[in-house]
Amino acid sequence: MKNILAADIGGTNSRFAHFTLDENAELVLNNTRWIETRSSNSFSHLLEQLNGSDFSLPTDQSDIAVLAVAGPIIDGVYSNPPNIPWDIDLAGDFKKFNLLPCILINDFVAQAYACRSPIAQSAMQIKAGQIDSGAPLAVVGAGTGLGMAALAPDGDGRYVAVPSEGGHCVFPFESPAELEFMQFVIDQLGGPYVETEYIVSGRGLSLVHQYLTGEKLTPAEVGAGLSADSPTLEWAAGFYGRVSRNYALQVLARGGVYIAGGVAAKTPLLVRHPAFGRQFTKSNTMASMLHKIPVFLNTDEESGLWGAAFLAAQKLKQND
Repeated sequence: MKNILAADIGGTNSRFAHFTLDENAELVLNNTRWIETRSSNSFSHLLEQLNGSDFSLPTDQSDIAVLAVAGPIIDGVYSNPPNIPWDIDLAGDFKKFNLLPCILINDFVAQAYACRSPIAQSAMQIKAGQIDSGAPLAVVGAGTGLGMAALAPDGDGRYVAVPSEGGHCVFPFESPAELEFMQFVIDQLGGPYVETEYIVSGRGLSLVHQYLTGEKLTPAEVGAGLSADSPTLEWAAGFYGRVSRNYALQVLARGGVYIAGGVAAKTPLLVRHPAFGRQFTKSNTMASMLHKIPVFLNTDEESGLWGAAFLAAQKLKQND
């Protein structure tokens, strides 16, 4: 039996899980622990809090650790996440916490691997289609920011994830009304252009609502007040569908599109609204293919832990 330390370090919460790989090479979840990310003043402090809690796996007793973080990864050991006030440098923390071996991955790489883990069985299908098991799949998820990743089979029974920072690309506004909204966002946030995650994220939900109603509310307050006929919901759902469509086309996600992240988990109406589906299939040239791609909603906020553990198990099996 092997012990796996899995982590999903986000802008709001850092989640940890103790998995074991049993004699049948199946993942078993033993224990989880959530820690508010900003309660720590460094990555080392975060791990110290974990070791000082009732978590069932001390960091120095794992056979492998896979840590997912909400930011780009450099050389497999370093990340400076845009929504976390400290960086992660495993070059020093490897030795301090005996995290050997340890793999650092993007948080949406973990979400991509989760789509081939047991947790994917609980995902809700929100658009019909047919999965092509030999094709890439895509994961798109709004939370504090906007994450994206793709996953493809490698031909040898394993999977390879491809990270993306597409959330920082320019958002594709289309109509005159949307261009007026774009100027509103620029006036509110500054900057020469509007990044996609400014629109499809918790912050984006608040900005859409403020523009349409004049009310300045938190994402949670907006989500709690949404109804099926709300203009805020229609705009936000359409934006989410458009971004999901564009990424599905970019990676040819005939293996399906999985929606993750806290925004849709807390407000499923965003991706179940007809505006999401209309935008997802809207294309002069690729509508036929888009209609065949199924879309799933993963509302389990610990799915990133399962994805990190799935990669860890894949590495352990590969080394046996």
